[in-house]
Amino acid sequence: MTTTNAITPAAQSTLDRLNTPSRLTGGGLGSLDGGDFLRLLTTQLTFQDPLEPADNEAMLAQMAQFSSLAATTESGATLDDISAKLDRLIAAQEAALQPATTPQT
Repeated sequence: MTTTNAITPAAQSTLDRLNTPSRLTGGGLGSLDGGDFLRLLTTQLTFQDPLEPADNEAMLAQMAQFSSLAATTESGATLDDISAKLDRLIAAQEAALQPATTPQT
């Protein structure tokens, strides 16, 4: 008895889609907020096995990871803002140090 490992075109299409590297569009992780976390948390709680509920430590670890991600994202935005202000300050100082050109009469 022989078995074939033929994959249907629909299954192959699904596998190809799942194996394609994802590309974040829009805000990416930076667009996640507390509401997204609550939706993920309630979905996870909805689908957990009532006879084997999620461990409290695992839930706390997830909340800590989300808080860490939010803090990192906020820090990155703050650093970008500081960098832009420093660039403007340097440009203004360079402009002030340029000798003024006076028209010759």
